[in-house]
Amino acid sequence: MATYKEHFEESLDLLKRLIAQPSPSRSEQAVSGLVLADLRAHGYEPTQIGLNLMARGHHYNPSKPNLLLNSHMDTVKPVQGWQTDPFTPLVEDGRLIGLGSNDAGASLVSLLHTFYLLDSYSQKYNPIFLATAQEEVNGDGGMKMVLTHLPEIEVALIGEPTGMQPAIAEKGLMVLDFTVEGKAGHAARAEGINALYRAMDVISMLRDFRFEQDSPFLGPVRMTVTMVHAGTQHNVIPDTCTFTADVRSNELYSNSRIFEMVGASLPEWCHMRARSFNLNSSRLDPGHPIVRKAVSLGLEPYGSPTLSDQAVLSCPSFKMGPGDSARSHTAGEYIRLEELEAAVPAYMALLDGLEI
Repeated sequence: MATYKEHFEESLDLLKRLIAQPSPSRSEQAVSGLVLADLRAHGYEPTQIGLNLMARGHHYNPSKPNLLLNSHMDTVKPVQGWQTDPFTPLVEDGRLIGLGSNDAGASLVSLLHTFYLLDSYSQKYNPIFLATAQEEVNGDGGMKMVLTHLPEIEVALIGEPTGMQPAIAEKGLMVLDFTVEGKAGHAARAEGINALYRAMDVISMLRDFRFEQDSPFLGPVRMTVTMVHAGTQHNVIPDTCTFTADVRSNELYSNSRIFEMVGASLPEWCHMRARSFNLNSSRLDPGHPIVRKAVSLGLEPYGSPTLSDQAVLSCPSFKMGPGDSARSHTAGEYIRLEELEAAVPAYMALLDGLEI
């Protein structure tokens, strides 16, 4: 059996090759091919669902519960400020620098090699590995495409940079678009109804809107107005004002419930539309066996403000992976080599012999 050191060396090599293949969302063909080749080299023939790859263990038994190991292959596009080529992996001062190294290439390769190790002998559950596309854009060709192909999942571990601590709760997201009606008039005379002024009243109400229930892991629901548009020229009273609010939900309120509560507070001249209700908050019961084992290992469950493919899943799930979320989507993104080296042993300590 390969040692942890050998798995680290293979993981590092694969991660370098993944970084060298640009893979912004909806352009993951090359990295999907690399992961497919790695799975085949280790004796697996995964199910290909679009560019997504799903592999069941050699000891798969339909009578056992299923544990899903998932991370994503895509990255965001490079931001301004890179001092090196984001697609040339660079090892420097104990860091591997490159786009996607932290989010979420280190998690992807670590979970892949954890899958190999878990499946080297029979577990009390079926490990299933899943590499997904389009996570960064919540695209239809990613996890959403895979859902109907998944067996029933007892619990899912989503690989994202969490400092290898279990994020057992995750905030949801809903984007709300508002249209405020007014009446046009000449700015030099007291005519019309200024839609922008009306919008300011609504925005003030949204700023002060409070949801009674706070989550012990995720805190309060947060609603933030982020874009405003009104007017056509300086001397015309605007008859329409549109603005957008970013809503980050906790697990105590569904997006549809938040929509109802906000809608009930709006005047008749203000119309609201949700772009989607799908990205709800999630939370894994702190009493779940996998959380109890994590705590017994000295890990500290917490709530994450950032989204992942976890938002699309309906099964119990949590996030855990090497790296730091603060490095994601930044110039000079990196993973520390010591973080990558420690990831597979930490995953194995949690998952090997687990009863779910």
